[in-house]
Amino acid sequence: MKTVVVLGAGLVGGLIARDLAQDQAIDVVSVDASEEALAALAAVPTLTTRRADLSDAPAVTRAVAGADVVAVAVPGFLGTSVLRAVIRARKPVVDISFSPEDPLELDGEAKAAGVPAIVDCGVAPGLSNLFVGRSVASLDTTDEVLVLVGGLPTRRVWPFEYRLVFSLTDVIEEYTRPSRYRENGHEVVRPALSEPELVDLPRVGTLEAFNTDGLRTLLRTIDAPNLREKTLRFPGHAERMRVLRDTGFLDETAIRVDGQDVKPRALTEALLRKAWTLPAGDDEFTVLRVEVAGSRGRAKKRIVWDLYDATDPVSRATSMARTTGFPCAIVARLLAEGAFTRPGVHPPEVLGKDEALTRGILTELERRGVSVERHEA
Repeated sequence: MKTVVVLGAGLVGGLIARDLAQDQAIDVVSVDASEEALAALAAVPTLTTRRADLSDAPAVTRAVAGADVVAVAVPGFLGTSVLRAVIRARKPVVDISFSPEDPLELDGEAKAAGVPAIVDCGVAPGLSNLFVGRSVASLDTTDEVLVLVGGLPTRRVWPFEYRLVFSLTDVIEEYTRPSRYRENGHEVVRPALSEPELVDLPRVGTLEAFNTDGLRTLLRTIDAPNLREKTLRFPGHAERMRVLRDTGFLDETAIRVDGQDVKPRALTEALLRKAWTLPAGDDEFTVLRVEVAGSRGRAKKRIVWDLYDATDPVSRATSMARTTGFPCAIVARLLAEGAFTRPGVHPPEVLGKDEALTRGILTELERRGVSVERHEA
């Protein structure tokens, strides 16, 4: 038996724990500070729950003491501190937390500890990186990489036509953090929500794509003159969010209102949380397209990966939880089986270089009902 400790029992962390608990060769321990989140897992007979404050590094160290592998599914603001604590505990780890810090900065610590750390292992970053890595490995030269990704409600409701499929705070960060991409060999920085364009995608129709800062490690690991990532929403969403942002509704600095100090962003998040909560029974979907253009020999090639996934009609697991959590659970199994042991911090594009590993991950996703189509021309 291998013991996998899952840090974080929220929407995605809970799904990771449930998925791993189906494996009779794995003993799963789910850890979270929230008794409510842990209670939701109490009905899983092959899973143990444990309460701990994951913002406290010594508590993280204690929580993973008996682990063979650790899966990290905590909010982004905790991601780096938790990942560092797990690495220092010398535990192989797979992480989905979209932290503001560069995970590659922990590479030296992971190598010194002698453990592999697979980071950004969700959907995007995550599967998007895997597809980029596999595509680049199959080409002689790479000219262009484009990632388009979004999680959206099936039922569109004015004015934002959006519902929460992951952390509200992380969504607002996407809309306020400057977007970095590469154009003609030069790094470019643009405001988030900028340069909107309409795109047509299979099974979805017309969506709006706009700049966000989602390339992360790809800017350091992929040698291509053009790299860009855009978020997908229904047309008009970006403009409405720019109105809020540019008017100051997303500012962190408090303002005085009727004798009270009010943080505009805190007020806006409270209102948006109410407006954006996905109603019970409503469905949502996740769409991802990755396009990689380059050359093989003298031939120009374009490789396109398409993923579409919707709310599971039986379990009611959201597509965002499925497409984020399943890759993490699959890679946790790979680590437990010793299929990847190289010490250091490795984003999924590194796994993508290995054709067999990539094929295995895709097979396991398909087994869980998440289909990916690849086209090359």
